[in-house]
Amino acid sequence: MSLFKRLTRLAPMKFLHALVAGILLLQTPITLAEDITVAVASNFTQVLRELALDFQKESEHRVIVASGSSGRLYAQVVNGAPYDLFFSADAEKPAQLVADGLADAGSLVTYALGTLVLWSADPDMRVSNGEALLDPRNQRVALANPRLAPYGAAAAQVLDGMALQGITRVTGENITQAYQFVETGNVPLGFVALSQVVEEGRIQRGAGWIVPQAMYDPIRQDVVLLNHGEDSIAARNFLDFVLSAEGKNIISKYGYGTD
Repeated sequence: MSLFKRLTRLAPMKFLHALVAGILLLQTPITLAEDITVAVASNFTQVLRELALDFQKESEHRVIVASGSSGRLYAQVVNGAPYDLFFSADAEKPAQLVADGLADAGSLVTYALGTLVLWSADPDMRVSNGEALLDPRNQRVALANPRLAPYGAAAAQVLDGMALQGITRVTGENITQAYQFVETGNVPLGFVALSQVVEEGRIQRGAGWIVPQAMYDPIRQDVVLLNHGEDSIAARNFLDFVLSAEGKNIISKYGYGTD
């Protein structure tokens, strides 16, 4: 006797329950795979894309990356953007989202410690100890918007600490735009994230000065699970992967601290 004939002999409600259970069972392999959207600060975008690729090799889930300045992404979350995770370039904005009831307090954690670099695309420029900032020929310096980007705020701290308030500050919306100003030669030098210019643990392009940590507040980069991703297994699994030993190895490769 066929399965269908056996089911039709059941009482109507039992038949309906069995039919629904069978349909759900057939759909289970499909519904296990999820798409998640992750908001990430510009300085960490390249790293997150590599993390996402490795994660996707080990799971059926897909990670969609939305990047921008931390301030811009924060505003988008507040205004209802459907992000599942927020990888900020600071600790303040994720904490504020928790305070606002827009994120899971238990998920809040530091995923990376950022490093600021004064960088020039010209390999012959002498940038060590910030001396290039004192050269009259280099009276323009690129940095991310201090109001929106923590790396920009750190750069402003360095300039103010060196009493260089008079130098022309060419401001990009985020650290990626600041890097582009310098990389294209439109600005002779600028403050960028170490992750943007490091390869195999060393600055391989242009000339760079790793700014001493004492000259700016620590750039502690925090991540938080947003309300939109609270019920997402994929979002939680991806966060676990980023914080795993495998994930930390990838993050360290780009010049970030992980402890």
